[in-house]
Amino acid sequence: MKYFLTVAQTNNITHAAQQLHITQPTLSRQIIDLEKELGVTLFDRKQRQMTLTTEGILFQQLASTILSLIDHTKEELQNTEKELTGVIKIGCVVSKVSKFVMQTVYKLQKQYPNVKFNIYDGNGDLLRQRLDAGLDDLAVLIEPVEAAKHNFIVLPVRKQWGLIVKSSDPLAKKKVITKQDLYKLPLIVPSRNIIRDEISDVLKLDQSKLDIRATNNLPNNAYELLKESNYYVLGIKGVVDFLNDPNLSFIPFSPQKETGHVLAWRKNTVVTPAVEKFLQMCAEQLAKK
Repeated sequence: MKYFLTVAQTNNITHAAQQLHITQPTLSRQIIDLEKELGVTLFDRKQRQMTLTTEGILFQQLASTILSLIDHTKEELQNTEKELTGVIKIGCVVSKVSKFVMQTVYKLQKQYPNVKFNIYDGNGDLLRQRLDAGLDDLAVLIEPVEAAKHNFIVLPVRKQWGLIVKSSDPLAKKKVITKQDLYKLPLIVPSRNIIRDEISDVLKLDQSKLDIRATNNLPNNAYELLKESNYYVLGIKGVVDFLNDPNLSFIPFSPQKETGHVLAWRKNTVVTPAVEKFLQMCAEQLAKK
């Protein structure tokens, strides 16, 4: 797989062979043998150029994931009982919950400086996929969580849903937003169907009546579009607090819509000593609240 990935990166069998310190014929045979074993053509061969086929692109993604997991496993196996080391990979949604998680990250590193963290920001769907694929050890997610697949700790942060507007907008003076208000506005809404459905259930919304101009999975670009347009964003108060932008205002929905956060990890999986210590520290932090 390492040979394949090097050829895929260089698009040239000669350059790849030089990087790998093997002969070109040896590398060519390795690639041909791999294609025979998989039963697919991984490269289009045009003169000296090697470009990935559709099957090759898919295998490149899988091979990168597998090698990453192997490297991570080797690193964890080198941990000793005397000193906690290793890398903890955490996927995290962008919200006010980050404060609690990062406090625990810092606390653990102060006590165990050889533990490193790889923090990946993303939306709930992507983080669940990464967690299930073993790319992350832990994921900070928005409820609900799949109890059949994941263990989880409920975190002490709840998020309130509402409308995010420019502070200069006359609508910013309103105390609450109702479904009748939403029907009149051009909207940027969450891309996840489950979130839109939950909001619709609480507000008794008819989604077909909404003027949806764009969907988004993470907030940053949506807020840039909001500031450059007359659009309005369906979002959470925690993100507005997190961005700390005086040009943005948050108006809660009526009826109120809230959801919680969880710290999840895969069931039937043995966590590393470093991850186990992190979970223990999270539990201790929660016990103090």
